[in-house]
Amino acid sequence: MPEQSNDYRVVVFGAGGVGKSSLVLRFVKGTFRDTYIPTVEDTYRQVISCDKSVCTLQITDTTGSHQFPAMQRLSISKGHAFILVYSITSKQSLEELKPIYQQVCILAIKGNVESIPIMLVGNKSDETHREVETKDGEDQANRWKCAFMETSAKTNHNVTELFQELLNLDKKRNMSLNIDGKRSGKQSRAERLKGKCSVM
Repeated sequence: MPEQSNDYRVVVFGAGGVGKSSLVLRFVKGTFRDTYIPTVEDTYRQVISCDKSVCTLQITDTTGSHQFPAMQRLSISKGHAFILVYSITSKQSLEELKPIYQQVCILAIKGNVESIPIMLVGNKSDETHREVETKDGEDQANRWKCAFMETSAKTNHNVTELFQELLNLDKKRNMSLNIDGKRSGKQSRAERLKGKCSVM
């Protein structure tokens, strides 16, 4: 199938078992599964508003293993925005993002970190056993000059907000998850302040 030029491609990276697929499925389908099924690569589509017209948010959920470096490079070179996911229960999963971030810097943004939206995400914020403190995630995001958020795919905490915030980071386009112009009943405080995007 030929790629449409109005696709906005978001690539999700992270170690195995950090909840990448759970985050994407929670966002796209509103579902959560407890079992861990390793992903090779899945792509999901969601219609969004982009520069006052409709386009497709294409989310690529990548493998958590390092067996497919060519696939990883291809995903990076085609991506418009990136979500780097670790689990707050695993310091190792945050460490494993470092080479991926380096690859993104080399292949996608050619060293200009501000030119492309990147979000560092600490998932599983519902867990009580924590190896990575919120401040550690924030510090890493500051070093990488990217945005940061903690989420829980299980409780649906910050999942929609994560994707809306990622869209807000792209200064070249005006994008929103809301496609029909109708505002949802609950406007977030951030939305009222920005007055720019609305989340359904």
